[in-house]
Amino acid sequence: MAGRSIELGIVTFLTVARFPLILVFFACAIVYTRVESLWLFVVAFTSLVASAVTDLFDGMLARRFDVETQFGAHADPLMDKFFYLTTLPLLIFIAMDNGDMQQAVILLLMTLMFLTRDQWVTFLRSIGAIYNVSGGAHWAGKLRTAINFPLLGAIYVYEECPIQFIPQPLLIFAEIVALTVNAISAITYTAFYWPYLKRSAHLHPDEKATP
Repeated sequence: MAGRSIELGIVTFLTVARFPLILVFFACAIVYTRVESLWLFVVAFTSLVASAVTDLFDGMLARRFDVETQFGAHADPLMDKFFYLTTLPLLIFIAMDNGDMQQAVILLLMTLMFLTRDQWVTFLRSIGAIYNVSGGAHWAGKLRTAINFPLLGAIYVYEECPIQFIPQPLLIFAEIVALTVNAISAITYTAFYWPYLKRSAHLHPDEKATP
């Protein structure tokens, strides 16, 4: 029993650690825009990668240790939201600061589409919770995360790394793929929760419509 508690603690720690790690990235990346120190870039990028990697390992270890919980199922997408809310606006600022308006516009579109999808899925999960439906991630959500987290790291490297090695056409192609997968993810979650969404929109026999 003690072993399972330790394993659950490790998984929970990895889940919630995503937030402070991404805040370290945010702080260092902001300072780096004004003080171009190599160690600041390294710390910022390392924190960004570490934050992204926690998303891989918390889910993998939760399944391996068989310690999946409702808290983890809901905390994981919450940490993902913090990740996007921190990285996307910051990357827009960095792109504009660098005079890269093309990337800034693409990132602005990604921000709108990603956060809209997240709010919609949160709404669907809240409807599903009424009917005791698991709030765990679906394959489309996992694929979306697997693409977006490395992509945001690549965008940061493209904008700020002292040595440029990422071709712009390749980056734009990856961003188009990410937007496509984001749309597929929203459609997949909608299809899954649609029966419960319809049920929630109907009055129960003992309910009366309010004017």
